[in-house]
Amino acid sequence: MDYQGLLYEVMDEALRGGHAHGRVADYIPALAEADPAQFGMAIATVDGEVYGAGDWEQPFSIQSVSKLFSLTLTMAEGGEGLWRRVGREPSGNPYNSLVQLESEHGIPRNPFINAGAIVVTDRLLELTGDAGGAVRDFLRVESRNAALEVDETVAASEALHGNRNAALAHFIASYGNLHNPVDAVLRHYYAHCALAASCGDLARAGLFLARHGIRVDGSRLLTRSEAKRVNAVLLTCGTYDAAGQFAFRVGLPGKSGVGGGILAVLPGRGSVCVWSPPLDATGNSVLGVAALDALTTATGWSIF
Repeated sequence: MDYQGLLYEVMDEALRGGHAHGRVADYIPALAEADPAQFGMAIATVDGEVYGAGDWEQPFSIQSVSKLFSLTLTMAEGGEGLWRRVGREPSGNPYNSLVQLESEHGIPRNPFINAGAIVVTDRLLELTGDAGGAVRDFLRVESRNAALEVDETVAASEALHGNRNAALAHFIASYGNLHNPVDAVLRHYYAHCALAASCGDLARAGLFLARHGIRVDGSRLLTRSEAKRVNAVLLTCGTYDAAGQFAFRVGLPGKSGVGGGILAVLPGRGSVCVWSPPLDATGNSVLGVAALDALTTATGWSIF
């Protein structure tokens, strides 16, 4: 397989397809500064090879892509009890919605909407004492990039404009579903969402799921069954309330973020990350989804 040529081909197809619309996230002011013309893509194979095209080495704010790693680390630390505190079903509502929390007694619908990720962060903070640091350190090791770090400007901007996340956290806490102080949980939540990484970093970091739970050093992070379950939740919940459309078009487990990144898993083969800041109405990268659609159409790499 000519992975390098494949990347150029699918990126060109995405650009030719008239998908170059969308809007850079601006509800976090620091994200609004992203260059909408940037577009990168990387594939990391289970054999250890990495291929990239475009702006694939440019760090960007990973935002909700970090929720995949906070969930994984919580499960790996013995977080089976987490599923009594957060569900595994698609929400059908925007990622920052408060609508379902009252009717469902403070139990978020899944771990990838903001409310669910706040509960996961709370549990990871209980387990490790440093939830944000745990996600950062994991990404450093798996990406083989020891310089990977939190963008403090983005983290501060999120905190300053995080009234809705604070409302979610306080509402969850009112039902007894947060075990740490709200301010502490939010600080760690913003820290892991504000990590800056490149497409190459994230493609490498996602390989443990393509390897069915095996880390870069050969140690087992998740059982094969746990890795299957993470991939299942990624497929059904990983791209906000457009998960059905993403499964229809792309056919891979994936997690998106409002920084414009999408990390997708090719079980048994590798992982792929694409980044383009302009988003559609559901918060997913417009060109990112188009490029992944072109990739799976060209190769047949789908779980279906």
